[in-house]
Amino acid sequence: MVELIVGKKGKGKTKVLLDKVNSAVKDANGSIVYLDKSKKHMYELNNKVRLIDVSSYPVKNADEFVGFICGIISQDHDLEQIYLDSFLKVAKLEDADVTNTLEQLDMIGQKFNVSIIISISLDKEELPAAFQEKVSVAL
Repeated sequence: MVELIVGKKGKGKTKVLLDKVNSAVKDANGSIVYLDKSKKHMYELNNKVRLIDVSSYPVKNADEFVGFICGIISQDHDLEQIYLDSFLKVAKLEDADVTNTLEQLDMIGQKFNVSIIISISLDKEELPAAFQEKVSVAL
């Protein structure tokens, strides 16, 4: 259950993601987590959203990042949504193929009924074909 917000760096993906998470809070029954590369957007998030600064943890590669996501899901049975900003950076996928990691996140989201909304600094055309239909916003 992956949803993608795509566009090159500086196009406004973070604003779209922040608007999306803050409006989702109104209808959420469970908890919402927002993962980012810093705490910069802390004051732009509704206080019901848990902000996690991934750079504070020793995540060294994409596999460890997927494990990190699984850890978040395993400790919160009420988790409904995970928002990932700066995906390529926090998942350690800069200049790498995103296919395997996106497939794993999609499978995990479906298995545990968690929506994973991802902001990714790629144009829609640069995404793997299998993920084209998961793009909700292209900037």
